[in-house]
Amino acid sequence: MGIVYVVANHKGGVGKTTTCVSLGAALAEQGKKVLLVDLDPQAGLTTALGLRGQNFEHTTYTLLLGEANPMEAVLSTPFDNVHLIPADLDLAGAEAELLGKIGWDRALKAALEPLKPQYDFILLDCPPSLGVLTVNALMAAERAIIPVQTEYLALRSLNHLGQILAKVQRRGTPGRRPKILRTLLQWRARHAQEASLELEKLFPGRIYRTVITRTVKLAEAARAGVPIVFLLPQSEPARQYRALAQEVLADA
Repeated sequence: MGIVYVVANHKGGVGKTTTCVSLGAALAEQGKKVLLVDLDPQAGLTTALGLRGQNFEHTTYTLLLGEANPMEAVLSTPFDNVHLIPADLDLAGAEAELLGKIGWDRALKAALEPLKPQYDFILLDCPPSLGVLTVNALMAAERAIIPVQTEYLALRSLNHLGQILAKVQRRGTPGRRPKILRTLLQWRARHAQEASLELEKLFPGRIYRTVITRTVKLAEAARAGVPIVFLLPQSEPARQYRALAQEVLADA
């Protein structure tokens, strides 16, 4: 059965989508079958895999509302071992529609259940909010990766996110083990180094050793619609996400 990871943080611009697509590609490079699920109406994950500007018959929107067979919602991508359930702007309407349904917070969990035997890893990319879509992802996941930008303003939001994780954990997935991924680090900036050390003090044993540094190469990969580990395999961010993949495999 595949392990479901949610990549979540209600703060935008911390590298959620970049982490989801790059980690997924690094795991696929290791021969693992990976399903990526785009839960952001802006469809950043879908675009990052080169599937922009298409009219999809099924998306996470139809999946969540029970209008799509889970098997039919999965798309192949140009990359070996990487499949996708895409998103589009229709997903923005799912929040209001789901709230009127019984068990709205478990819709994604139920939809993913028949897909889990087909994959080694399922990665859920969340929008920058703690709304219905993110709660669904948290309820569906066994593990959580929380990308955190290494600056003090970003650290202030962690307490709120931690409360949400604890609440969801009590309701449905007591075994979930959230871990923090430090992203967008600028080693030359003193405040970034201090913020990184502060995270280690606040969350001992809950932080990945791998640190993702700030670089324009990741933005270039997103524009090209090709994960960094395939577009620039010898680059520093590609090596960093491969290192993260090794840590994830060790936790599996």
